[in-house]
Amino acid sequence: MPTYLESDLSKINELEKRAGRFVLATNRLDKSQFSSDEILIKYKEQQSVERSFGFLKDPIFFADSVFLKIPKRIETMAMLMGLCLLVYSLGQREIRRRLKEKKTALKNQLGKLTERPTLRLIFQCFQGIHLVINKEIKHIVNLTNERKLILSFLPIACQHYYILFGLIIEQKSLEKL
Repeated sequence: MPTYLESDLSKINELEKRAGRFVLATNRLDKSQFSSDEILIKYKEQQSVERSFGFLKDPIFFADSVFLKIPKRIETMAMLMGLCLLVYSLGQREIRRRLKEKKTALKNQLGKLTERPTLRLIFQCFQGIHLVINKEIKHIVNLTNERKLILSFLPIACQHYYILFGLIIEQKSLEKL
C-alpha cells in the first residue's frame, strides 16, 4: 500500500510566521542611525561578551573564593576583573587575527584544527614549559616545535619571554662551559 505525504501550506505559513521572532528594544529611536538588521547584528554580537564573562566565572579564575565586604574593595575587584577580561579578549583577538592573516590554524584540545582558538587553550598549551636551573645553568624545557609555532602568533614581548630569554640563557650557559 503506497503512502503519500502532502504539505499543509497554511499550517507551514502559520508556523513560519511565529518561528524565529523576538522583540528587540533599543533607546536609539532615530531609524536613520540603525536599521532593524543592524540592531539585530549588534544584539548578536553581545553573545561574545556574555561568553567572556563566563571566563570570569570559571573556577580556574578563583573568583568564587574571594569574599569582599567593603564597597571600595568590591569596586576595585570588579575593575581588576574587567581589566583581566579586556587583556584576555585583546590577546585572543590578536592570535585569531594573526592566524587569519597567515591563513593557518592551531590544534584544539581534540587535535582538530581551529582558526578561532581561545586564549585559555593557548594558556593550557604553555602549562608544561619550565625554567630549570641546574648548577647555575638555566634551561627552558618542553618548548616544543608546536609551542614555538604558537609563540610565532603572539606579540614580540611574549616571544622574547620564551624564546629569546631562553636562547640568551642557553648562550650564557654555553659560554661558562
